[in-house]
Amino acid sequence: MRTSEPAGAWKYVRGFENLSLCDWPGRHCCILFLGGCNLRCPTCHNAVLAWDMHALPAVDPARIKTYLRDRAGWLDGVTITGGEPTATPYLAELLLEVRKCGLPVKLDTNGMRPDVVQELLELGLVDVFAVDVKGPYAAYPALTGHAVSEIAARANLERIFAMAEARPGAFYFRITRVPALTDGDIATARGYLPQNFTLTLQDYVPPKTHLPSRRKSEHAQPDHEERRPVGNVVN
Repeated sequence: MRTSEPAGAWKYVRGFENLSLCDWPGRHCCILFLGGCNLRCPTCHNAVLAWDMHALPAVDPARIKTYLRDRAGWLDGVTITGGEPTATPYLAELLLEVRKCGLPVKLDTNGMRPDVVQELLELGLVDVFAVDVKGPYAAYPALTGHAVSEIAARANLERIFAMAEARPGAFYFRITRVPALTDGDIATARGYLPQNFTLTLQDYVPPKTHLPSRRKSEHAQPDHEERRPVGNVVN
């Protein structure tokens, strides 16, 4: 008998890594990968997940919830990544269910939906936001596949930076050294950050050019960048 697809935000969960030692600095966490994205970055490492999530199997929510309940004692947190989690409908409902396991939550975001970030922060559904700064504001059109203008990038990130100033423990910032960025570009982006914040530099991982096989996705391991290959639940 074929099981029905998960409802709400859970149908966007297209990967689950049961343990990562490097995704949340200083913590042992598991990772939920949500499909869909509001950007079209030509350097995206997880393009299938971001733009064609139905090419990947949905993950059974019951298996994730059971895992979180049974392993909460030796995990230090849960990371929600993508894709772009803030573009996921009913995200708050999913986070509320994850919260029931009693673990801290980190959410990776490109920062282009500050209203969602603010709401999740105010609701207490996310402990830490890892914000990916793409580069200088003027480079955002090219870096995002023309999904974001320079004006919109500046407005959105300035709102994120204001939240970070008010809640410094709830944010940290990263940038990936994609081929189009120069050292000067990275320095410019670093200059946008509020005082006392650092911009973590991540290595660039070239995009995949084909859909991962089912076997490959089931055993995928995370790499250093946040847009790692998707993995299904590993028992």
